Amino acid sequence: MELLRNAVRAYAWGSRTAIAELLGREVPAPHPEAELWMGAHPGDPSRVVGPDGGARSLLDLLAEDPDGQLGARCADRWAGRLPFLLKVLAADEPLSLQAHPSAEQAARGFAAEDAAGVPIDSPVRNYKDPSAKPELICALTEFHALAGFRAPERTVALLRALDAPDLAPYTALLEVQPDSGGLRALFTTLITLPQTALDVLLPQVLDACVVHVKEHGEFDMECRTVLELGEAYPGDAGVLAALLLNRLVLQPGEAIFLPAGNLHAYLHGTGVEILANSDNVLRCGLTPKHVDVPELMRVLDFSCGDMPVQRGEQTAPGVWTYRTECPEFELSRVEVPAGAEVVVDHGGPQILVCTRGRATLTAGGAPVVLERGRSVWLPATDPAVVITSDVSAQLFRATPGVE
Repeated sequence: MELLRNAVRAYAWGSRTAIAELLGREVPAPHPEAELWMGAHPGDPSRVVGPDGGARSLLDLLAEDPDGQLGARCADRWAGRLPFLLKVLAADEPLSLQAHPSAEQAARGFAAEDAAGVPIDSPVRNYKDPSAKPELICALTEFHALAGFRAPERTVALLRALDAPDLAPYTALLEVQPDSGGLRALFTTLITLPQTALDVLLPQVLDACVVHVKEHGEFDMECRTVLELGEAYPGDAGVLAALLLNRLVLQPGEAIFLPAGNLHAYLHGTGVEILANSDNVLRCGLTPKHVDVPELMRVLDFSCGDMPVQRGEQTAPGVWTYRTECPEFELSRVEVPAGAEVVVDHGGPQILVCTRGRATLTAGGAPVVLERGRSVWLPATDPAVVITSDVSAQLFRATPGVE
C-alpha cells in the first residue's frame, strides 16, 4: 500500500473551490479545476510514492509487474492495463451533452477511423481507443444532471405546457408514437434542424420557458435548466435535446450508472466518478467540439423512463457498493464512525480515496494516515485493509468489477 500523487485537470467548466478545498489548498484556485484523476490513464497517470519519498508513474509500475500489481487474472483480462479510472469531478458549469459507445461499437469505430487514416489526435476523431466507456457518478454534494430519455408521456406533457407556436409539429411526432421509436424520430429531427429553423424555434422555446417559470408551472426545474443552457450555448440544438431527458438532483451518497448509449450531461456539483479507462465520447451538443450526428445516432440507446438512482447496497459492515454489470469497475463507499474499525478486501488491485475526515489504513505493513483528498494504491498482492479513524471518516474504493 502506497500513497498516490494525482493530477488535477483544468477545464473551463470546473470549480475554483471544490477540488482545492478537498486537497487543503488555497481557495479559490487561480483557475477552474474540473477533475482529480486517480489511476493509470496514459494522459495523466498517478504517481506512486515510495518509502523514500520518491515517486514513480503507476503506468510504469504496471508495465514492469502486471501480474504482481494487478493479479494474474486481471492482468490477463485487461492486457496488463488497469481497467478503471477514478475521479473527483467538480462542475460549476454544464458539461457537453454526450454518450459513450459499447465495446463492440468502439472496436468497430476505432478500426474504421484507423483504416480511413484519421490521426489519433485529430479534433474530428470520435474513437481514441477500441474500448467501451461506461461510467458511474456518486454525489459528494447536491449534484445536478441530465441523464436518459424521459418517459414519452411526460415529455409530451412538458412540450404541451410550453405551447410554443412552432413546437407543435415536433410535439405531434411523439404524441402519435409515444415510445422509443417516437423519441428517436423527434430527437433526430431536433438535432438535425437547419440553423435557420433552429434560430426561429429556439427563441420561442426559451420565451415559453420564461413564462412557465414565472407561472410556477409543473416543469419549473426543467425549464430553468433549458434557460441556463440556452444562455450558455445560444443557437445550440443540444438545448432542445435537453427537453427530452430526465432532470436529476442527486443527494450525497446517491449515484447513477451511465451504460453505453445513455445520453447525459453533468450540470453542477461535486461527485466521485468511476469509469472504464477510455477516452471515447460522442457529443450531441452544448460544446464547441466536434459533433458527429450520424455516429452519435448509431451509438444512442433510446430506452426511456425514470433514471434509476442508487443509494448503495450494504455488502459488509461499513461498506456500501454501487452495483453495475461492468467488468471494468466497481465503486464502494466506506463509512468509518469515530473509534470504529472497518475491514475491506477484494483480491485485486484497489484505489482508496478519503473524502471526509481522516483515516488510518493498515494492510500488513506500516500504517498509512489518509488525510481528506489523499489516496492510496493497493496492489493485488496486499492483504485485507483495516481502516480506523479517530473522527468520522468517509472513503471511496475503486476495484475491477466482479465477473
